[in-house]
Amino acid sequence: MSLKKLVYLGYYLKNIDAKKLSSFLKYAKMRTGKSRLTLFLSAIKSVFVYNISILEYFQFRFFEIKREEHFNWAGTGFMFEYQKKMNPLRVRSVLENKILFNKHFNAYFGRGFATIEDIKRKPEIAEKLIKNPSGKVVLKNSLGQAGKEIKVLDNTGMTPSQLINIMRSGKFDLVEEYIVQHPEMMKLSSAGLNTIRIVTQEVNGNIEIVAARLRITINSVVDNLAAGNAAAPVDLESGKISGSAVFSDITKPDISVHPVSGAEIPGFQIPLWSEIIEMIEKAALMVPENRSVGWDIAVTQEGPLLVEGNHNWCKLLWQLPVKQGLKGQLLKYL
Repeated sequence: MSLKKLVYLGYYLKNIDAKKLSSFLKYAKMRTGKSRLTLFLSAIKSVFVYNISILEYFQFRFFEIKREEHFNWAGTGFMFEYQKKMNPLRVRSVLENKILFNKHFNAYFGRGFATIEDIKRKPEIAEKLIKNPSGKVVLKNSLGQAGKEIKVLDNTGMTPSQLINIMRSGKFDLVEEYIVQHPEMMKLSSAGLNTIRIVTQEVNGNIEIVAARLRITINSVVDNLAAGNAAAPVDLESGKISGSAVFSDITKPDISVHPVSGAEIPGFQIPLWSEIIEMIEKAALMVPENRSVGWDIAVTQEGPLLVEGNHNWCKLLWQLPVKQGLKGQLLKYL
């Protein structure tokens, strides 16, 4: 029993969502007939044996898949160590800080943005942002993670001083123009921006694309799995969705039809796919010191845009849609 794994266990226990754990235990008990205590102890054991978190034991469905398959799954512990090696702390700031990211990748950003300090100094910047054609602005905390600390505002009748006050009260330090997504993406879901997550890996000066997933909004302005949304696998060659969409909540069944729009999910063609791939390959070469990046891309009628890049990209979004442990895809890069 290593000290590192004990530290991980302490972290998982301290930060665990007790309500979610209870729900997962109840579901797994129903599926297996095993007691909640037996399942919980199995989850604890898996922290040490497979380097995963307690909740991942359930999200990876270890309680019902063959034991020999468990080693194939990349959990929190493995991903933390992998991403720390591939994206050293000293070079992560351009991906961690949304303000630095927007400036560095301005060529692929395609929309106006400003910091709260910018609009304090020059109210005319705020006026321009407020009058953008979308009719909305997005407020962000530049260091926010997983879709948290984001607010979408209707800017009708708003003044620069009102915008500053809202940003101050909500502790937002960045404002961006709202992205109007491609009509085909709107047909799939109009609740919020549906983004493509593409994972890239730098290898000897070249960029390899590891995976692509589409995050689909369901009654939510943000598209993260953690917010209750779904994600589907994307075929790298065609840009078509290659399977049903899944949730990180194991109690929810997969969906092949969007519950609000009624759009068919498998077979959906992401528009401008070749342009998306071309943009990502160029963007990844702009930060080669960050070797493993999860990019979030929006698609508009005019072309693809970068939303953000993640040095700590999500193992759930990567593996759950294909129902397969993919650790082997990363081991070859170590």
